[in-house]
Amino acid sequence: MSILLLSPADVALAIADRARDRRLARGWTQAELARRSGVALSTLKLFEHRGHISLDRLLRIASALDDLHSFQRLFELPMARSLDELEERASRKTRKYGRSTKP
Repeated sequence: MSILLLSPADVALAIADRARDRRLARGWTQAELARRSGVALSTLKLFEHRGHISLDRLLRIASALDDLHSFQRLFELPMARSLDELEERASRKTRKYGRSTKP
C-alpha cells in the first residue's frame, strides 16, 4: 500500500490541469469556455495556471464541461461496514445550526 501525500495546492493544480485537458479535448479556447461557463476569462486563466478559483466558479466550469456530477460524490460518507453502523448513523442526531448545548 502506498501513501500519496498531496497538498491542497497540488490537488488544485491537478484539477486545473484536468479541466484544461477537457477544454482542449473539446477544441475550445479559454475564451469559449469562459463564455459558456459565465466565468471571466481572467479568472479562467488564473485557474488554469495556478489552480486558484472560487467553488462557485469551479462548479460553473464543471457544468460547462459536462462534469458537474463529479462533485456530487464529494464528502459522501463511506459505505457502512455493518448493520450496527447503519443503525448508528440513522439514530445519530444532526446539528442544524449554532453551538452545542453540551457543557
